[in-house]
Amino acid sequence: MNWIRLKYTKPFNIFREGLSRNNPIVISVLGICSALAITNRVENAIAMGIGVTFVIMGSSAIVSLIRQFIPSRVRMVTYMVIISSFVIAFQMLLAAFFPLIEEELGAYVGLIITNCIVMGRSEAFAVKNPVKYTVVDGLANGIGYTYVLVLISSVREILAFGTFLGFRVLPEAFPVWTVMAIAPGGFFVLGLLIWIIRELTKNFELQN
Repeated sequence: MNWIRLKYTKPFNIFREGLSRNNPIVISVLGICSALAITNRVENAIAMGIGVTFVIMGSSAIVSLIRQFIPSRVRMVTYMVIISSFVIAFQMLLAAFFPLIEEELGAYVGLIITNCIVMGRSEAFAVKNPVKYTVVDGLANGIGYTYVLVLISSVREILAFGTFLGFRVLPEAFPVWTVMAIAPGGFFVLGLLIWIIRELTKNFELQN
């Protein structure tokens, strides 16, 4: 009974939508640049996922809190200022505690500012909903974005370098797939993953 009650609560439905039917990468096809550029290593994917989740949740919460005071003619500029503040904070944290990862990600951390997922959640959800739902939406979209990046990077790192999170999982004699270390390999894995997840999501919806 508790599960049934949870299933029909609004926060649960928002969270489920962000992970599956409204997944920012495989369904909405947003954030593709980072999905191709930084997913040759799992640690890079995790760091980018954490960063985007932090920025979405923080910026969306602020937008939701002040939505009544944002004039419509400057709302995009307002979103950009708020998002930029959270991106800068995350970039400073990376530089202070994880300098190697910050160096690997390079300019792509700063490009979170222009990530369509972050801006899209502010415009499509945060500006229309209270904070308690906005935070759940931000968390769901961030996790949905992160798990797709981790899945892509897991395949790419293993095939390109024979490692997973830096630890060797394939024998030294394994012929590495150089293409998986560059963007075309990421594009192939992403396309395959989009097809698989969309099929699974469609079948799940038919069963329910």
